[in-house]
Amino acid sequence: MGDKPIWEQIGSSFVQHYYQLFDADRTQLGAIYIDASCLTWEGQQFQGKAAIVEKLTSLPFQKIQHSITAQDHQPTPDSCILSMVVGQLKADDDQVLGFHQTFLLKNLQGAWVCTNEVFRLALHNV
Repeated sequence: MGDKPIWEQIGSSFVQHYYQLFDADRTQLGAIYIDASCLTWEGQQFQGKAAIVEKLTSLPFQKIQHSITAQDHQPTPDSCILSMVVGQLKADDDQVLGFHQTFLLKNLQGAWVCTNEVFRLALHNV
């Protein structure tokens, strides 16, 4: 077995970094977005670094822990990386919930940033 392709290495590193920041201090997530970034969170649209960070920091829980079940990464024709994550999360004392999250990563001036992100809880009984 050879090394993983570079896009898988970058995607996996980004995913690890994202959830470490999210679980420890969501206010630090602004560093991974740009002003043109877009977020769809449970169907709600947010555009721009400030709006995205405001949404993520205003989520109604004090503590959260993500557990990643699977992640897939693909290179795009325009040198970006598409990453899809499946996992579980536990917020405060709530029950464990499944989630899906997709990121589009772009290299800008030597740094990988998230230009697009989509998040959905995996709720099948509502």
